[in-house]
Amino acid sequence: MDFGIFILMQQRNKHKTSHQILRDAVEQTRLADELGFGGAWFAEHHFSNYGMCSSPLTMIAHCAAVTRNIRLGTGIVVAPLYTPARLIADVAMVDQLSDGRLNLGIGSGYQHFEFERFGVSLETSKQRTLEMLDMLELGLKEPKFAYDGQFYQQPESAISQRAVQQPMPPLWVTSVDPTFLARAVRGGHHVFVSGGDGGVEKLQATRALIDKVALGEGKDPAQVPVGVLRAAYASDNKAEVDRYLDCARYQRRVALSLKRRTAQIGEDYQVAETMVDGEPTLDEMRALLPVGPVDTVIERVVREIRAIKPVHYCFQTQMGDFDHPTMLKHLELWAKVIMPAVQREIANDPPHVAQPVIETAAA
Repeated sequence: MDFGIFILMQQRNKHKTSHQILRDAVEQTRLADELGFGGAWFAEHHFSNYGMCSSPLTMIAHCAAVTRNIRLGTGIVVAPLYTPARLIADVAMVDQLSDGRLNLGIGSGYQHFEFERFGVSLETSKQRTLEMLDMLELGLKEPKFAYDGQFYQQPESAISQRAVQQPMPPLWVTSVDPTFLARAVRGGHHVFVSGGDGGVEKLQATRALIDKVALGEGKDPAQVPVGVLRAAYASDNKAEVDRYLDCARYQRRVALSLKRRTAQIGEDYQVAETMVDGEPTLDEMRALLPVGPVDTVIERVVREIRAIKPVHYCFQTQMGDFDHPTMLKHLELWAKVIMPAVQREIANDPPHVAQPVIETAAA
């Protein structure tokens, strides 16, 4: 079992500058590397304070220079916002700069506010992303490639930068849309999912969907490598846990307003936080998520791992305006107490999961 952190880099208010938020993200990544975490993921967002990282590949290139072992992932590259040839070359170059530590998370995006400012139709984002997946495979695996799709055309071209990881960096498809799941299964790629603010039952339903799609593609479901993202926090201090949950609820509120196109965005790019009809209370979130005292978090993480059978389990760190020094202490708690305890538990009764093999080109 591999553990990681997911960094959204939100600016809930202006008391922190974007520069400080980026520096905090680097510090969290550097500490996670020192503590033995397996991965760090960086989200991509534009034109609002929902996320301050406009280029996860740039973030990875920087963090690669200040870390040694941790794998660094795009969480996600919003594929339709890129020119395919440029993205392929940048992926290969960042894989070189990180000495083969890149995890390439790909998604279709969901925020109309972002898409219209790039001049791209959100309505065609899924089809564009599927074509982009085709081109990434061709451009990273083949010496030369050409492509003639509905949205993208590429004359025969050679990408001069070649990835260290062969045949290509691990690709993580971040969607529970059956079309995308089927594409990931056919390509032998990872699936990266989130339980949102749901509990273990939602994760079980997600796993059942993945299994159904895999069987429909004639594949063994146990051979589909899955990653899962959760909001998780351990502390005996209830006020501290409530603060984390408040930040998780803030993220949910802003994300839904952007997805539903109801967001009120000021001239200073700040998205107004508004309640969402039917949203869970903090107590309801506390009952469903792996949050609370250390023993409770360990028990719930083990249950979730047994439910969804992942190869990678990561939790969100930089949400809302949660205190950065407190989060650094939380990373140490995970590394020294929670992760070893979870590993012991699942070693006694391991879920049947795929073990992906990553080949690296000879130096």
